[in-house]
Amino acid sequence: MRWYWVDKFIEFNSGESAKAVKNVSLAEEHLHDHFPGFPVMPASLMIEGMAQTGGILLGEKNNFEYNVILAKVPRMDFHSWACPGDQLIYSAVLENSGEAGGSVSVTATVGERLVAEGEIMFAHLSSDDPQLSRIDQKNFVFRMNLMDIMTVGKAGTGES
Repeated sequence: MRWYWVDKFIEFNSGESAKAVKNVSLAEEHLHDHFPGFPVMPASLMIEGMAQTGGILLGEKNNFEYNVILAKVPRMDFHSWACPGDQLIYSAVLENSGEAGGSVSVTATVGERLVAEGEIMFAHLSSDDPQLSRIDQKNFVFRMNLMDIMTVGKAGTGES
């Protein structure tokens, strides 16, 4: 099963930046074991949420011409935690983008409190690459069906 660690986008500036929300709920099974008696959102899942936010930003910049795969997390610093009832805001700023991939700087905050900050790098895989069928598709940061559940839209002009 594919997991999505973003509930919705609250800001999307094409080719520049994005902000997404993840509501942390005790209904999520992973919180019952991490850590017993003090449930917190696992750091690895926050990284995945930031990667999904940044990966969609990068993918949209290229009109989803490539499959975006997380390549490397060169730096990630955690300053705090997120507990059930918290609303995580993932922010991603596109630092560079090219044919081979791209990178984003990311933060995760709860209110004014900085939870995490770092950098994530992505690789592009062409959808017509014959080697694509050999790759485990669960490793993709996103696939087009993620766009369906996120309903990422652009603001209209107000004209009819």
